[in-house]
Amino acid sequence: MKREIKTKVKGFRTQDGAGVNLVRVLGNQTVEEFDPILMLDSFDSTNPDDYTAGFPMHPHRGIETISYISSGKMVHRDSLGNEEEVSDGEVQWMNSGSGILHEEMVPAAKRLLGVQLWLNLPKKDKMSTPSYHSITRDQIKEVEFEGGKVRVLAGSYKDVQGFKGEYLPLDYYDIHLDPQAELTLNMNEDDSVMLFTLLGDVYVNGELIEEKTAVKLTKGDEVTIKNADKKAQVLYMGSKALNEPAAWAGPIVMNTQEELKQAFIELRDGNFIKEKVDY
Repeated sequence: MKREIKTKVKGFRTQDGAGVNLVRVLGNQTVEEFDPILMLDSFDSTNPDDYTAGFPMHPHRGIETISYISSGKMVHRDSLGNEEEVSDGEVQWMNSGSGILHEEMVPAAKRLLGVQLWLNLPKKDKMSTPSYHSITRDQIKEVEFEGGKVRVLAGSYKDVQGFKGEYLPLDYYDIHLDPQAELTLNMNEDDSVMLFTLLGDVYVNGELIEEKTAVKLTKGDEVTIKNADKKAQVLYMGSKALNEPAAWAGPIVMNTQEELKQAFIELRDGNFIKEKVDY
């Protein structure tokens, strides 16, 4: 059964961090519809003044943050002692779990293009041990097809296995399409699937989706993406809906208001971080 478009979201311009200009596509108002993806921020600028202020040290709990840098650079540093830079075509994947402090600095580049996702953690894993992984170009396999390629950022595509998260499954593809190219993707009928048009306009089962649009798809086991007349880049994200309550305030996402309140009390009292590193 072919999947159809259920919801389209374009997002709005805003600032975050120390003054980074971005487009917030998914957020508090789309939690239930796009479950388990909580947030999607889109970055696309050739002006370093838009983003070099970066995201200074800040806390997270209860989510995984996944940053895909299609073009440009991002430098991650956290309270576990990790410090690493990813650039053109690479991914940063962080599980905040029980609590972490991290910063993301964004050096000037010819163009910054990419997205950050917040993937919700299941209730049973909200207080899991925090961790960080960089997914470098040599770890990302590419599958070519007539008129383009699929970069397997995470999960699996056909018989290709990419990086696998510890908690929720996530098939995350960066799909490159030449003009007029077409690709049909197959998936489990009940997967929670969305697409994001990072570059260019495409047709999804015949319906036009403009650049920088997130679409949630109905249930089904296949979807066809057909490109228009310019090269395009489409991000595919397939996971499992949690169907659990979400209590969200700022950088913390729990299941109840009581858990949320406790997290902020711990943050205020200085015992938010459960996993500490001796330098």
